Amino acid sequence: MGPKRAAEKFLKLHSGAEAFRVTLYGSLAATGVGHLTDVILNDTFAEKSLEIAWKPEVELPLHPNGMEFETIDNGISKALWRVYSIGGGNLIEEGETNTFDENLYKLHFMSDILQWCEEHECSMWEYVKKYDYPDTFQYLTEVWAVMKDSIDRGLENEGVLPGGLHLTRKAPSYYTKSKTFSDILKRTGHTFSYALAVSEENAAGGRIVTAPTCGSAGVLPAVMFSLQKAYKLSDQRIVKGLATAGLIGNLIRTNASISGAEVGCQGEIGAACSMAAGAATQLLGGSVMQVEYAAEMGMEHHLGLTCDPVNGLVQIPCIERNAMAAVRAMECATYALLSDGKHLISFDDVVKTMKQTGLDMKASYRETSKGGLAVQYSQNLRRFL
Repeated sequence: MGPKRAAEKFLKLHSGAEAFRVTLYGSLAATGVGHLTDVILNDTFAEKSLEIAWKPEVELPLHPNGMEFETIDNGISKALWRVYSIGGGNLIEEGETNTFDENLYKLHFMSDILQWCEEHECSMWEYVKKYDYPDTFQYLTEVWAVMKDSIDRGLENEGVLPGGLHLTRKAPSYYTKSKTFSDILKRTGHTFSYALAVSEENAAGGRIVTAPTCGSAGVLPAVMFSLQKAYKLSDQRIVKGLATAGLIGNLIRTNASISGAEVGCQGEIGAACSMAAGAATQLLGGSVMQVEYAAEMGMEHHLGLTCDPVNGLVQIPCIERNAMAAVRAMECATYALLSDGKHLISFDDVVKTMKQTGLDMKASYRETSKGGLAVQYSQNLRRFL
């Protein structure tokens, strides 16, 4: 999404140019083919001459996912624009910082939001309603519709996912098999299948919602859909849950990162689990303190998780991780609801820890496919050839 949005912006500014060059750096270059970056760039510059240069060994200073766009005139580079894809389709340029819009949310830490909620006797979704854009809840209604549609499509679509791993879609069979279970096993199986459905749609290039990223897009809709089915929750209540989830995700993005290339998968799956756990706790009647506790656990128990996609594809281990994180989010919500909301490690503390953990992590474990499972898979594959 980031490269697509950047390409659209640059193309709009230089619509008269006939030839372009896009140079991808660092992690974006290392996993670009697996993430279909070249496909989306060629589609965006469809009627123009486009050259794509790959420089995985070079990392630009601001973020591992760096890009440079150029117009080419008679072989000479003219306009040059450097931009970074920081996760979830968001872009920043040189000189910008990854922060909240100061005119939108005044509070940038969970501790301050909890205090606001206590003073005003409000929920987190009400904080969003007060300070976010007037049409935010209308937009979230559309988001929820797209989430449900991606689940429905994923539960119906069968076959092998593109990309060369020959990974078979599992969502339809998981959903069907789980119907034969009873009670908690059925609900767990259904939650697995919903997360698989969205993640497999993402892997196949289908329409999904970044929540917070494409690679972790299955967690939040799976949890929300499962709760809606189990407790007959209205769409209006689900939208309020999404507002709280979005607030949690924005706190993580602002104070740490949601980019696997920057902090590993803890920033993607960990953030998604945190968002879903907090939203689930709210929907199940939890206090704001319990919502914060669930969100903290969702991130805490993913600390150190590496981003090591096999062949650069958002398939292994990404798809299974969505399913596991969705169920873990439900467990975090249950655990928080059984508590009084009091605990020693705060959400703000764990987000700060996640950021430092990501900075300490070797680059090979941050979405480069040069370490972890990606390497082991390649070695095992060669062993049997």
